[in-house]
Order: sequence, then C-alpha cells, then structure tokens
Amino acid sequence: MNFEKLLREGKIEKVEEAEFSSASVEKSLDFARKGLETEHYDEVMSLAYSCVFRISNMLMNHLGYRAIGKEHHKHLFEFLLIVGFDKELVSYFDIIRKKRNNFIYRDVEIISQEEAEEIISQAQLFVHKIRTFVQKKRTGEKEK
Repeated sequence: MNFEKLLREGKIEKVEEAEFSSASVEKSLDFARKGLETEHYDEVMSLAYSCVFRISNMLMNHLGYRAIGKEHHKHLFEFLLIVGFDKELVSYFDIIRKKRNNFIYRDVEIISQEEAEEIISQAQLFVHKIRTFVQKKRTGEKEK
C-alpha cells in the first residue's frame, strides 16, 4: 500500500499505530437502528455515517495514518480506495457524506425511512468488511 501521494498532497499524515476495536461503532449502529422508531431519518443517516467515518478512521490509525485538512472526510475515503477497500461502498458513503453535510450545515431533511434502513444496512456491511480486513491483516492472510 503506497500512500506517498496522499502524504505529499497533505491529505494524510503519519501517526503512531493504534489498536483497533469496532465495539463502540457497533454499539452506535445498534443505537442508529433503534433510532428508526423515532422517524428522525436524517438523524439516523447522520449517525450511521458517523459510524462509517469512525471505523474508517480507526482503520487509518491502526495502519499508522490519519486524514488531515479541511476535507479530511474526503481524504479518508481516498485512503480507503488505496487500501483496496470496497469501491462501491466507498462511493456509496461519499454520497451519504454529501447528504449528511446538507442536513448538518443547511438543515435540509431528505431521507426517507426506506433510505435510512438501507444506509444502516450498508453501514453494517461497511463495518463488517473493515473488521474482516483488520482480522486478515492481523493473521497475515492475503487480501483477494
């Protein structure tokens, strides 16, 4: 994995490698799923996105890096693509990132119940794939 371009462009920086645990993110995803009952679907979307961001950040830190700069969320997704993470999931959550920004910064509510349910489902898959990636790295198993 070559992160030189991102380092050179000031999108990431090296940090001390950190332990990885997905427990707090999985707990937050359970909370987001329960949030569907409140019918505040944009809040559910925001929380599910936060889980994806946090688990991705944990992976970066585990590998000895962190995203920096004004667009650190975007830089994190660029990092995931270099790692070889699921391109479709990264693209999906980049779209959700933009929807979350509209909700957080412009108070635009646009998420339906069905979409909120889909976002949670995709976030669960994302977390599972990150967890699997780290387990394979720990055991030395080669990525396919």
